[in-house]
Amino acid sequence: MQIWAHTLVKNEGRYLWFAVESVINYVERLLLWDTGSTDSTRDIIKILKKKHAGKIETASFGDVTPEQYTMLRQEMLHKTKSDWFIIVDGDEVWWDEGIENTSNLIRNEGNEYETIVSNYYNVVGDIFHFQEDAAGMYKIDESRGHINIRAINKSIPGLYTAKPHGQHGYFDDKNNLIQNRTSSRRYHLNQKAYLHFTHVARSTSSDKDLLVPKRKMKLKYDLGISFPRDFFYPQVFFRGYPEIVPSPWNNRDKVFFTKSIIQTPLRKIKRRIIRNKVGY
Repeated sequence: MQIWAHTLVKNEGRYLWFAVESVINYVERLLLWDTGSTDSTRDIIKILKKKHAGKIETASFGDVTPEQYTMLRQEMLHKTKSDWFIIVDGDEVWWDEGIENTSNLIRNEGNEYETIVSNYYNVVGDIFHFQEDAAGMYKIDESRGHINIRAINKSIPGLYTAKPHGQHGYFDDKNNLIQNRTSSRRYHLNQKAYLHFTHVARSTSSDKDLLVPKRKMKLKYDLGISFPRDFFYPQVFFRGYPEIVPSPWNNRDKVFFTKSIIQTPLRKIKRRIIRNKVGY
């Protein structure tokens, strides 16, 4: 079975290189489309395309609205000729084991499943800290927390994508979200498959981070939990990268730390109230 990857980005200069490099050897093709980046993202895309000539297909668009974002996701789906596709956002960096296990499952048992649920660490502040499990609000089947569907079988009847960015999802021919289809054809990958950098600065410029829709809302002032000193980060961080790509090994600054001291207790209370209300 063939696997393609979908990567739709804007101002992702900090982690895009690592995200693409972490999965590129496990897919047949990667669609890497830019939606009006003004930081180093476009230059990084050019380097990636040259390095992986013939394997990465690029496209460049101007600024897009949340509705147009979903239209581009649908166009990606339309262009995809593989059996399965994997969504790889520019802020998601996979472990070799996570993407390898996902790829092997698809190639060996892909006819048996429609979707694969992945677990991840949600990074806060810097690469050395992550959110507590209670912060993960997603629920798929009996699993809750920092989880997501990142691998999708194109054989799902009438598969299409809809709703604006922020509410966007994939649906079947009966307008059911794919995560609400039968659980017997959904595989839960019971391991942390990738690091998710959605709650930290993702552009090389804080001003250009703010040019991305909803990016300001995603920045979280949260003390988080320190990764253990012997924590094994995704292997791609140790394989070298161009000078244009910033080092990921930077500590959170004093301003962030001060705001986090104030906001973290409030966030923890809010999380537990919400979980109690929905029966988590």
